[in-house]
Amino acid sequence: MNQIKKHPVENLGYNFIPRQFLPEGRDEFYIRFQQNPATDYRPLTKQEIAILKSNGNRSDNWSQVLVRDGIDILLIEECTFFGLVRIGKLEPYFLEFSQLRTPVGLYRSLIVSCDIGNNVAINNVRMLSHYIIEDEAILINVNEMSCTSHSKFGNGIVKDGEPEEVRIWLEICNENGGRKVIPFDGMLPGDAWLWSKYRDNEKLLQAFKAFTDQKFGTYRGSYGTVGKRTVIKNTHILKDVKIGSDAYIKGANKLKNLTINSNEVAKSQIGEGCELVNGIMGAGSRAFYGVKAVRFILAPFSQLKYGARLINSYLGENATISCCEVLNTLLFPAHEQHHNNSFLCASLVMGQSNIAAGATIGSNHNSRAADGELQAGRGFWPGLCVSLKHNSKFASFTMIAKGDYPAELNIPLPFSLVSNEVHKDRLLVMPGYWFMYNMYAILRNERKFADRDKRQEKAQLLEYDFLAPDTVNEIFDALRLLCRFTGQAYYQQYQMIGSSAEHEQKGKALLEEQAPVLDQLEIYASGFENSHRPVLLLKVQEGYAIYKKMVAYYGAALLVKHLEQAADKSLPAIRKLFEEAAARTTWLNAGGQLIPEQDIRHLIRDIENGKLEGGWSAIHTFYKAQAGLYPARKLRHALRALMEIRGFTPGAVDGPLIRELLSLAADTKRWIADSVYASKAKDYENPFRKMVYESAAEMEAVVGALKDNPFIHEQLEEAAAFENTVKQLIGNIS
Repeated sequence: MNQIKKHPVENLGYNFIPRQFLPEGRDEFYIRFQQNPATDYRPLTKQEIAILKSNGNRSDNWSQVLVRDGIDILLIEECTFFGLVRIGKLEPYFLEFSQLRTPVGLYRSLIVSCDIGNNVAINNVRMLSHYIIEDEAILINVNEMSCTSHSKFGNGIVKDGEPEEVRIWLEICNENGGRKVIPFDGMLPGDAWLWSKYRDNEKLLQAFKAFTDQKFGTYRGSYGTVGKRTVIKNTHILKDVKIGSDAYIKGANKLKNLTINSNEVAKSQIGEGCELVNGIMGAGSRAFYGVKAVRFILAPFSQLKYGARLINSYLGENATISCCEVLNTLLFPAHEQHHNNSFLCASLVMGQSNIAAGATIGSNHNSRAADGELQAGRGFWPGLCVSLKHNSKFASFTMIAKGDYPAELNIPLPFSLVSNEVHKDRLLVMPGYWFMYNMYAILRNERKFADRDKRQEKAQLLEYDFLAPDTVNEIFDALRLLCRFTGQAYYQQYQMIGSSAEHEQKGKALLEEQAPVLDQLEIYASGFENSHRPVLLLKVQEGYAIYKKMVAYYGAALLVKHLEQAADKSLPAIRKLFEEAAARTTWLNAGGQLIPEQDIRHLIRDIENGKLEGGWSAIHTFYKAQAGLYPARKLRHALRALMEIRGFTPGAVDGPLIRELLSLAADTKRWIADSVYASKAKDYENPFRKMVYESAAEMEAVVGALKDNPFIHEQLEEAAAFENTVKQLIGNIS
């Protein structure tokens, strides 16, 4: 990352300041600008005023121009001052940033009622009004930089004397504003989700509004700020903008009513051609190359680029939107959308998602009103040229194959592949597809987002594991559905009549026994699509078995992780862990953080009853408390899931059972690593991939050798280490 550097002005290399005005023998030193600096300033002397006038400077009242002792008055040229202007120490240095070199001082600028810090470089700013410029900031070639008396910096608040109608809202998740929230600096994805979800609770909504108003004063007259070492150059308009330290803004067209959080370790950037209005940018976020954003929040380390359009939307942490349009959407962390012709509207997408080129998510052509919406669990991957209709809902890690889907969808099977068989006019759903054919992608998805999480302050604990309380609960629901649909198919095949319970019971028996009759059944689902066409389930037997396998692995793998770190690895201690694993509870994805639903309900009751003091800060404290509880709760959930899927109780826990479970976990871990290799190897074996290369050597030179793939090596090494850990644990269990 580029840094601002300070050098003696003699080394500048070109002469902005006439040499005769440079003081001689001055030692290099640096004093930081102090906050609340009123007592550090003094009026100009008559000699200083005369020098300023001789250098082409003007003021409506020189007594309102205050300076610090030690200022080099010669470093102010051709400036016009109005109102109270306080100027820090200006010394004969120049500042350097990314090959930009500019002298300290104020040159050819109009400055109205500003505080200017030490060793600032302001050059050719045609209007600078009501800003606090901190130390070593650089402002060059800015057309207008002003702050109004009613500045709000992107927060949805109302100032004294303003009507409620001027309040800014984010109309997320739904185009008709039925889930709108008030944006504020520091809003987390969990906050936006809570506010947008529980819309039938008027007391809760009013409390959220009050919390937001309490965060900010209603008084007028807040100054805009430019933090230390921030660089702004070649920018047209900045109006009512609050900028943190170490930010870099270059070539922007218009920045209005914004908070741009930035700091020394999380530097925010805005690049050429951007127009950002009514928004908040988190620390470390970026927007560049023609971005248009209106009424938006960018969470820390998220980015917009290459002409992206973001309107009435929240983009979570560590996410990227590029070359496309996103409207009225709440995006949880780790969202990827990179292609110019993709469109996402009126949606809730719960993270770890990837929207492909040509995808049109959110067409309202089935309604006369813009009141539809789409909800997708984490790991939502619609493929090329997918067109989906509102309302639709998808379980976690749903992949959708290319196609124009004519009706609303409700896919409750996680890790599935959805495809549109046009020539037979039916919908195809393959449960467990990711585990059977796409293990490389799902493991890489999990790992890359965890590695890319650059947040310095992790206000919410984000879950990236593909097996977690939310997805495992969905798997249990899917298992019941597969049993029911299998039983229905069996009863229809033999022209029998039975209840749903009988269908489920019979289907479970057939699937558990892997009955040969399953090969003769066509198993159809109901309630998956709002149409009369059939929905065929593919590879139900394989999907059922692999769902169970992954749930067992989830429980046993977390048991291995716990025992590896636990001081007491005895059988009584293990049995106690299973005894503490109570009933499997419902979990909610609150902005990328998994929280038991009962705890969310308890939080809501406290807010309704006025028991939660501290507003949004108290809610953020709740997130942190939940993060501390999560590892132990996740372990209990995993052990309960393991007992359910294997059909045993805590009383049955003994040495042979634990050794069996741990051995099966090691086998599954090895199978996962081998599947990662196999799924990637298909790319090297496919003749249609190989045909563009004259030789294997050319192919490896272009795409890399399979044997050198670092991610595959990492998975194989992890499997070997896991197996060694399991062997040691088994040896210690009596």
